[in-house]
Amino acid sequence: MTLHPSISARLGLIEDLPSWRQALADPAVQPRLQEYRTWKAAPALPSVETSDESIPGPHGPIAVRVYRPPSAPQRPRSGLVWVHGGGWAFGDLDMHEADWTAREVCARADAVVVSVDYRLAADGVTYPVPHDDVVTGVRWVRKNAAVLGIEPARITVGGASAGANLAAGAVLRLRGDDNWLPATVVLAYATMHSVSPPLAPPLAEAFAPLPRMVRILPEDVAEMTANYLGGTPDPHGYAFPAGAVLDGLCPTLVLDAEYDDLRASSEAFAAALVKSGVPVRHVTVPGVLHGFLNLPSSVEPVAHALAVLAETVTTAHAGELAPDQGERE
Repeated sequence: MTLHPSISARLGLIEDLPSWRQALADPAVQPRLQEYRTWKAAPALPSVETSDESIPGPHGPIAVRVYRPPSAPQRPRSGLVWVHGGGWAFGDLDMHEADWTAREVCARADAVVVSVDYRLAADGVTYPVPHDDVVTGVRWVRKNAAVLGIEPARITVGGASAGANLAAGAVLRLRGDDNWLPATVVLAYATMHSVSPPLAPPLAEAFAPLPRMVRILPEDVAEMTANYLGGTPDPHGYAFPAGAVLDGLCPTLVLDAEYDDLRASSEAFAAALVKSGVPVRHVTVPGVLHGFLNLPSSVEPVAHALAVLAETVTTAHAGELAPDQGERE
């Protein structure tokens, strides 16, 4: 196991910092954080058309951003409903994981991408509000597929980290309430358990030298979980899909980061899908940390992950998915 050199070269900037929450509150370390998060050699983003929309939701208006390829379509395109991460408490449509990923997939897959800006679990907001917003966003895309230029049978629902959790929870809810499933689901470095499963001992040993800032330890998961649930029960597994009945779900692409404490949750969920008879393509992206979709495509493993994601969106139709399982690419 070896971190990508462009990532390992930056770790010294955050080596002695205790946590993102504390670091973001300390003005003295902001220049270091800015340098850590800035990629001077980042390539220009693909040229796509964007429009910001506001859709009605059960808790008020929901902002969504629609990404369309600039060329006129010959027929309806495949579509991706995308949900950013941020521990349910951070993030927006402009964060790299939302905007960069949407632009890259839109261009690479010649697909329409709709990014959903759900309400964050902050200032008293808890589950099921963010979940409801994502469910509403998927329903809006499904209802307006013709207007958006999307073929209804080729809708993929996906997200990253907490966004992957929300995407999977939304699909489970739509299966139960609407008797509907998308063509595929995409889960990037997902968190699916309310209590984080332990890492395999070799992974725990390999991750031990990493700075605390890039670790997501059980206590971090417990804090995020408590903040998201706010004491609300989760009887159907919509908040934490590891507790749901998974039989009959649509084909799923699981993208994991090699250096990620949440691998344990994502890998366990992928195994549970396979046990339930769900077609799964599981790709572990080498040399990267959790949140790698916040990095530019000039980082080769990120470019490869985007290619796999785009291929899945492009080929999604009537439950089809590449049959590979357990890949490490």
